[in-house]
Amino acid sequence: MNSYIANCLCGAVALEIQGGIEAIIHCHCSKCRKSSGTAFATNGFIRSSGLRISRGEESIRSYETAPGRSKHFCATCASPLFSSNAADPERLGLRLGILDSTIVERPMSHNFVSSKASWEEMDVDLPRYDGHEPGR
Repeated sequence: MNSYIANCLCGAVALEIQGGIEAIIHCHCSKCRKSSGTAFATNGFIRSSGLRISRGEESIRSYETAPGRSKHFCATCASPLFSSNAADPERLGLRLGILDSTIVERPMSHNFVSSKASWEEMDVDLPRYDGHEPGR
């Protein structure tokens, strides 16, 4: 079983993740671009039962982006941590940029490319979709 360590930028929040990371994608939607401040966000899914907050639970804040959908971040440094969806409580969306561990899983696609930043060249040879990848 894979296990990973993650920390926010300031170190106030530490996470331990047990299990694999599934369906890793580079998301170019405007929400991911705005919340990350970058051209895209690299996200994957983890089992909610596999997440343990080992430090700083009191520092985690949430922002509801749509009914039942929340993004969770560090209150001190604003690092995005994970997202949750009340309609799918068994899975969490993880921002892979917070991982300190090397992962074996790899991104499978670029998504929402019609929303991509005008300056982003997307030079990685991955499938590209205007919305979610097929099957999601």
